[in-house]
Amino acid sequence: MQYTLNNSDSPANIQDDCIVVPVFSANESAELHLAAKSVDEACSGKISKFIDTGDFKGALEETHIFYNLDGVKASRVLLIGCGEEDKFDIANLNKATKAAAKALKSSTLSSVSLYLADAFDKKTVQSAVTQMIIAYADNEYQLLDYISEKKDPSKLDAINIAFTKASKKDTENAEQGILHGSSIAKGMKLSRDLANHPGNVCTPTYIADEAKTVAKDYSSIKIEILEESDMEKLGMGSFLSVSKGSDEPGKMIVLEYQGAKDKKQAPIALVGKGITFDTGGISLKPGANMDEMKFDMCGAAGMLGTLKACAEMKLPLNVVVVLAAAENMPSGRASKPGDIVTSMAGKTIEVLNTDAEGRLVLCDALTYVGKYKPEVVIDAATLTGACIVALGHHICAVLSNDEELAGDIIDAGNAINDRAWQLPMGEDYKKQLKSSFADLGNIGGPPAGTITAACFLAEFTKEYKWAHLDIAGTAWSGKDSTGRPVPLLSQYLINRAYN
Repeated sequence: MQYTLNNSDSPANIQDDCIVVPVFSANESAELHLAAKSVDEACSGKISKFIDTGDFKGALEETHIFYNLDGVKASRVLLIGCGEEDKFDIANLNKATKAAAKALKSSTLSSVSLYLADAFDKKTVQSAVTQMIIAYADNEYQLLDYISEKKDPSKLDAINIAFTKASKKDTENAEQGILHGSSIAKGMKLSRDLANHPGNVCTPTYIADEAKTVAKDYSSIKIEILEESDMEKLGMGSFLSVSKGSDEPGKMIVLEYQGAKDKKQAPIALVGKGITFDTGGISLKPGANMDEMKFDMCGAAGMLGTLKACAEMKLPLNVVVVLAAAENMPSGRASKPGDIVTSMAGKTIEVLNTDAEGRLVLCDALTYVGKYKPEVVIDAATLTGACIVALGHHICAVLSNDEELAGDIIDAGNAINDRAWQLPMGEDYKKQLKSSFADLGNIGGPPAGTITAACFLAEFTKEYKWAHLDIAGTAWSGKDSTGRPVPLLSQYLINRAYN
């Protein structure tokens, strides 16, 4: 998909297959907004007359298509309801853009001009353009690799971000928004593709191969892959206690992005849980919906997607990404409840539940990443079902040993409509991880499961600023991955690079 900027004072003269104009809900005396007003004047008031009938009220996500309006060069004009103008924020822009994309999805059009950014001022136009591209790309996404009788592919190949009136500053901001939006969209597609592939395809080796492709595509990225023999030498007994139960070898995938002029600049480290399929191990999960456990690698997929977005934007900072990829299977070699393993940090762990395996691979990855002396470390993982109970499927959880870092992550999420909410940690919760026979247990019981999981990881992150994202409720929806938290983490990196 190509995303371009179109500054035209007259939307009626745009020759794209469709122009999309916003209409806000208001009282009868209110005027149409810029682009809609311009088109209405060109077609002798057909839009305003239609709205006067009361059949279209401008409610958020409401749509109506006009065909071949006199005086308008585009063959289609799509009215998209945007709700109340003073409440039209980034979140509602996302909904409006997706509604427009859905209304046009079955069409044969090849180019669309979106005038929705007209409603935003100079300070927010960049974010608006970024959001529109993310939303449209999100709606267009599909994985057809396993469909034998494929539908006709979409012919849409050009999205124009259009303005009726744009200053030089608006244009500059919009162009930056296009760069950010298209880059994040590419990262999200990579993340979604990885997560949507079935577990018999997307193995730890497959993730490693995809990471090699990303490294090959960008000269700013180099890659190293630690095999199980390497991890054994490093003392990663916790990671290996998970991977040893499977015939698929585990991989610790390390990618370094060099974007800062100063090669010695401390990197931002991103660590992702990459359990390519999670049966629960000996602590076997129930059979219902177990197919969704192919999504247990969404943390790793999100980190690799974020790295791709970062490289596309050529952000001037250094980033290290560590993907802890393994498969959690029951076998004669698998860990048993009650086994005690030794982590790379030297801490012993009583494996009280083999289905709490994500933290076992992450703790060794979090120890390993310390060698880079990172400025901050952020991990992402589909770690606990308790997170879904606490926050549902709309907001991910953030837990951190540094309040400023947690605040920066939350601010980034709010700015790009990929929200996070902070949960507490503390000594009272850590007590739940006590073990009678080891330094700590890998579970803390039913109460506050998301928090105690983070408290477990915190035992391995004392040497640096660290935040944990539990994306169990946001990484996939139904049977489809979402690409989150690529937008949130990309915005965090953008903020760090330029603020």
